[in-house]
Amino acid sequence: MSRERLYLFDTTLRDGAQTNGVDFTLHDKQIIADMLDDLGIDYIEGGYPGANPSDTEFFAAKPKFDHAKFTAFGMTRRPGRSASNDPGLAALIEAKADAICFVAKSSEYQVRVALETTNEENLASIRDSVGAAKAAGREVMLDCEHFFDGYKENPQFALSCAKAAYDSGARWVVLCDTNGGTMPNEIEAIVGDVVKHIPGDHVGIHTHNDTEQAVANSLAAVRAGARQIQGALNGLGERCGNANLCSLIPTLKLKEEFADRFEIGVSEDKLATLVHASRALDNILNRAPDRHAPYVGESAFVTKTGIHASAVLKDPHTYEHIAPEAVGNHRKVLVSDQAGRSNVIAELERAGIPFDRNDPKLTRLVEEMKEREAAGYAYESADASFDLLARRTLGKVPDYFKVVQFDVNVEQRYNALAQRVTVAMAVVKVDVDGEMLISAAEGNGPVNALDVALRKDLGKYQKYIEGLKLADYRVRILNGGTEAVTRVLIESEDEAGERWTTIGVSPNIIDASFQALMDSVIYKLVKSNAPA
Repeated sequence: MSRERLYLFDTTLRDGAQTNGVDFTLHDKQIIADMLDDLGIDYIEGGYPGANPSDTEFFAAKPKFDHAKFTAFGMTRRPGRSASNDPGLAALIEAKADAICFVAKSSEYQVRVALETTNEENLASIRDSVGAAKAAGREVMLDCEHFFDGYKENPQFALSCAKAAYDSGARWVVLCDTNGGTMPNEIEAIVGDVVKHIPGDHVGIHTHNDTEQAVANSLAAVRAGARQIQGALNGLGERCGNANLCSLIPTLKLKEEFADRFEIGVSEDKLATLVHASRALDNILNRAPDRHAPYVGESAFVTKTGIHASAVLKDPHTYEHIAPEAVGNHRKVLVSDQAGRSNVIAELERAGIPFDRNDPKLTRLVEEMKEREAAGYAYESADASFDLLARRTLGKVPDYFKVVQFDVNVEQRYNALAQRVTVAMAVVKVDVDGEMLISAAEGNGPVNALDVALRKDLGKYQKYIEGLKLADYRVRILNGGTEAVTRVLIESEDEAGERWTTIGVSPNIIDASFQALMDSVIYKLVKSNAPA
């Protein structure tokens, strides 16, 4: 049986750019657009030509996509102007784009209050704008802004806006839950009514996540007949975000209700790159990925408790709704104070650490790990430190070098500009095969100075750590008072972009930091197969 086609419309570069703290450069947009095209997205909304220099330059030349249609976004002609005398409309038509997505009010209240115009003028603006873009040879779509709120207050007017676009030649009429407050049952009922007037294969859905239901609302619209879904990678968007394509795509591909009825432009091979795409976007934005994101999050296929871990090892279906590899993720069994032997074995296998299932040292490893977690260590958050603990308990980690002594000083003084500044300096003395190496470094804080000094000269091992850098540093105070214990987590990155986390715990924050720094350096040497 042939399946219906569902079309995916990505608005990461336009609506997603309205996310608080997100600011795409032109280069960012070009990289993300190519990534979305490679993924198999049907429409890529690049932004609003004329709204800012970056978007205008982005639309100065059409990207060479293999799959997607490059789409420009903008308003319909302004009230009181003709289509031929509206600069905004002219900029859209001049943009080097395959398609134009107009936005227009479809709520009588919004037309009266926000636009301060009449219903008739709003409808004329829709017809004129769609007609002008159609005449210019563009594929045209209309985002019916505030459609669901507008429908609930005056269904006839909301429908008349949608019909005006369709009757004027719009390929897609997109129904927008702009304020994000509509419930899934309402979406399904209203879309079901719309498709009685406009064919479903010309109807799209654009939802916001203000009630944490943007994905559910998008799927409800598909059930009711909509055949285009608008969303953004990682759910970017203003306020609480847009429908998350990183959740929608695998649901459409892997859940029978949708996979049996519909096909999308994302192949199985490209679906397996979804985690990479999600994290690549976060890297571009310089923000930490959401560990708990469905499908693509680091914790999406994590098992912690011993009973669950034992079951997963017997059959992953016991606690997994899909195979992690389908989206490019992987199964992980956390090693924590709730762990049993099954957890430890699974983590050792995943890390590629050799072991014997009958080795009594396994029991010692579990006990050692629990004792350390009772003292404040958290190995579920520090994969590299667990790796080293396991290797030391089960076998051996080479003594690459020995830190004989380190000293850290913090000084406050006046600089040459008579400004009061705080300067940290660290000195580290290291023994490498009997050779004493002393390094000193300044930093913007004691930990930074210590990190730089430690990695400044490790003799014959220096070449293995040249690409190592500290990517993130987090401190948590585990209890109160003057004798508080401090937990330090350090995330490191190497020249290949691989990241790992190490941990240190001590009443002294410098000591805790140094433990984590040492583990990071030693883990890099182990990973690089540095000779002992």
